[in-house]
Amino acid sequence: MIESGRLPERVQERIDRFLDSRMSILAPLGSDARDFAAISRDFLRGGKRFRALFCWWGWRAFRPDGSTSTSDLEAIVSAAAALEIFHAAALVHDDIIDNSDTRRGAPAAHIRFHSRHEASSWRGDPDAFGRSAAVLLGDLLLGWSDELLDEALMSLDDPRAARAARLEFNRMRSEVTAGQFLDILEEQAWANRTDAEQLEAAWRVIRFKSAGYSIESPLVLGASFAGAGEREVRSMRDFGLPLGIAFQLRDDVLGVFGDTAVTGKPSGDDLREGKRTVLIALTRAALPAPHVRLLDELLGDPELDAASVASLQATIRDCGALDRVEALIGSHTTEALSALEALPIDDDARRSLRTLASAVTVRTS
Repeated sequence: MIESGRLPERVQERIDRFLDSRMSILAPLGSDARDFAAISRDFLRGGKRFRALFCWWGWRAFRPDGSTSTSDLEAIVSAAAALEIFHAAALVHDDIIDNSDTRRGAPAAHIRFHSRHEASSWRGDPDAFGRSAAVLLGDLLLGWSDELLDEALMSLDDPRAARAARLEFNRMRSEVTAGQFLDILEEQAWANRTDAEQLEAAWRVIRFKSAGYSIESPLVLGASFAGAGEREVRSMRDFGLPLGIAFQLRDDVLGVFGDTAVTGKPSGDDLREGKRTVLIALTRAALPAPHVRLLDELLGDPELDAASVASLQATIRDCGALDRVEALIGSHTTEALSALEALPIDDDARRSLRTLASAVTVRTS
């Protein structure tokens, strides 16, 4: 059995081996293709590995007896690595959609390709090249995540478990893609909706864009690899979904109030991007009409300076919206922890999942 503290290391090793195997496939295409794919290595290093850890503990929760075979261990590590590759694909695409120049304190993929274009003095528009190349890199990573998951599934002896795991991965992939569309839709369509409709739409984005693929699906994927039954999977969802919602609410707070030195993203980035989050919907509902109009005028302006960001932050804080979101984070976390106590798992798994729950909801990045 792998100690959970070593899981990120094992996942990285698995990712590296997988990338080596795929680079050999690309070798006949020449150095340009290899250089293109090599950028993926940077996006698959570091990070918190939350999805891998939730997948591992979703599996470990139903495999407590220590009788696990080497092939079973390899399978769950590969599944956890597949989730991390999927996450990297989503980040590459996300940064293009949001026009984000940085990721984890370093240039985003499309910015790297843009810089390569400029440094090489190629013809054409470096911005267009950067976006196009990054879209293809994200697509490549998305396909690779599926290939690695298939490798993991082929090593399972239980076809029922393999099918359940595949269906969960497919569900996650569909939900997060559609959820991303709902997110960009709200940035454009919010003015045609009532305040209540805006809040409802913001909750829908949280549920389908983030909460499922960040925590609920990794947990269920791991449980499925362990052969968990329908009742056990439902119980795991009862824990994972409210925790995933709390996780995304915390992310939304950090998108407005996060410290650049810690998050690796400019402070107030969600304000410049015009994210129509639950935090923003609650702010609009709490403000008088003239202040709402000013908020709407400023939100989504990519040229917002530090003073304007600070002013918007003060507005969100002073109207009580920030406190309401903090209370929502607390209530969803409490709901998740109550469900965790009811799960039929051993104390070690319960304790580790409780620690993870704290890590994803009480964080600064």
